Amino acid sequence: MKVAIFSAKNYDRQFLQEANQDHGHELVYFEPRLTSETAALATDFPAVCAFINDELNAETLEAISANGTKLIALRSAGFNNVDIETAVKLGITVVRVPAYSPYAVAEHAAGLILTLNRKYHRAYSRVRESNFSLNGLLGFDLHGSTVGIVGTGKIGVCFAQIMKGFGCKLIAYDVFQNPSCLELGVKYVDLPELLANSDIVSLHCPLTPETYHIINAESLQYFKQGSMLINTSRGGLIDTKAIIDALKSRKIGFLGLDVYELEGNLFFEDLSDEVIQDDIFQRLLTFPNVVITGHQAFFTRNALQNIAQTTISNITDIAQGKVCANEVKI
Repeated sequence: MKVAIFSAKNYDRQFLQEANQDHGHELVYFEPRLTSETAALATDFPAVCAFINDELNAETLEAISANGTKLIALRSAGFNNVDIETAVKLGITVVRVPAYSPYAVAEHAAGLILTLNRKYHRAYSRVRESNFSLNGLLGFDLHGSTVGIVGTGKIGVCFAQIMKGFGCKLIAYDVFQNPSCLELGVKYVDLPELLANSDIVSLHCPLTPETYHIINAESLQYFKQGSMLINTSRGGLIDTKAIIDALKSRKIGFLGLDVYELEGNLFFEDLSDEVIQDDIFQRLLTFPNVVITGHQAFFTRNALQNIAQTTISNITDIAQGKVCANEVKI
């Protein structure tokens, strides 16, 4: 099958080419994001391969459908960037990668916690300047701290296992109670109770209409004063303006983000010579108790191999008329 791969970086090419060796698809790479403005690039491609910041709204879907596309192969677990109802109406099949490496994301969340708590980033810079003062680097023991996990799917379970290893008390909120978490001794509570009792809150739920801005001005009132918030899931889970207010009032004492709700024009690009126009994002960068990484939690060799292999296998299943277990349905 001829596949147009959007948002393609060098590492995507490497792992997709390796995964495609035994499948023989014709892979054509495009660096731009797939949007309504770039949809013409997909002309005469029966399949497009998209990533998390590609805009697969109704306008884009109608454009690629008119140009012959019948398959969207997502290189991600989440599909919040796809208008699934429109895809169904247009007869476009959508497949995804439901699990690539939950360990990668969970470990990155733990890394953000350690960095914020023990200020590794600040200590690294100081020592390189021969400044060995410990002033301002005071942290706290994770052992005995209460960690609240919002969303206990595969990644949430891995994160719970890691934090249990630190000796943390674990509570969770999810519409479904995961038996694996229960075996770890995780206690399920409602969201306000979780926020009120957690020293650290980590978000691991998908972005849906129900979870959009789950952290907002109202829910932030429940947080412990000075608590830590981590988000390695989707940027839209947090109302950024509300979190800035909470940082200013010190309601939130630490913020670790690997995602941002308006990251589409920022992340995965080198903008070091540009003037970033997003004032809200720039405001976040001014806080000394905020650490932001550019959507790299998934970025391990193991994860990229799994993403590529599953993506190519999904395309092969559809090309051969097989039932694909990873098809997204309403």
